[in-house]
Amino acid sequence: MTAIVRARGVVKRWGSTVALGGVDAEIQPGVTGLLGANGAGKTTLLGLILGLHRQDEGTLEVLGLDPTTAGPEVRARLGYAPEHDALPGDVRAHDLVRHMVEIHGLPAKEAVGRASDALWHVGLGEERFRPVGTMSTGQKQRVKLASALAHDPALLLLDEPTNGLDPMQRDSMLELIRRIGTDFGISVILSSHLLEEVERVCDGVLILSAGTVVTSGTLDELRGSGGALVVEPDDRLDDLVAALAQKGFEVEVIGTRLVVTGDDIAVADAVRDASIALGIGLRRMQRRTATLEDVFLAGTGS
Repeated sequence: MTAIVRARGVVKRWGSTVALGGVDAEIQPGVTGLLGANGAGKTTLLGLILGLHRQDEGTLEVLGLDPTTAGPEVRARLGYAPEHDALPGDVRAHDLVRHMVEIHGLPAKEAVGRASDALWHVGLGEERFRPVGTMSTGQKQRVKLASALAHDPALLLLDEPTNGLDPMQRDSMLELIRRIGTDFGISVILSSHLLEEVERVCDGVLILSAGTVVTSGTLDELRGSGGALVVEPDDRLDDLVAALAQKGFEVEVIGTRLVVTGDDIAVADAVRDASIALGIGLRRMQRRTATLEDVFLAGTGS
């Protein structure tokens, strides 16, 4: 697949502060989590993708274009929901979304229909003529999402979209984001510092720490790199542990299971040979998958 964002050696400084220190990354179509602690460089990278800032070094392509030279063309194909709430409280939600559609160059008549459709999609169809200032935090987040979505972008940038939401609102927002990425076919970059929400809705992840990329890839690839097999024998657990330890493998006992560290093929061969020699049946033998938290901590050294 063609990358929707491609960065090579991207550096961005704010005065003497290095916000991004040589970012190399390729973000593929789908829903991608942009993970990192506060100050890791996530918002700066989003600003570069939008063409709001110019990198000091390196190259950046967004949807095949350079946002520093083709900013208006790039932004016409992007939708952006910022983290902070700067919505005009006395403007009706429908009027605000319609205005944002017109800014993207669509005719006024079409903008009216697009605004209504987008607000229905995000669950605010019945509330679309209410002033934004009378809405709850969760509803305001949905108005921002509708504003970013209504002109049918190729790529949606969401900066902390669940910020300020209660657990039920957060679950609903995450389901909506996932639906946008699957049913609508719009690629999404979800910037967050919450591992759990990225793991729930994203296909891939890009993890930043101190302005550099520490790891990236699909969640399946990253979580499949546990470097160990989980083995559950029928009986004689201690005998199997001793046999594997004698062969030089590191073995951890967790209840009735063993976690054997090492190359998958070598471990599988050793477990097979030892179980046959001991006459032990195996209920299960599979690769241990790492959690996103494991991946994050290993990458950031936290």
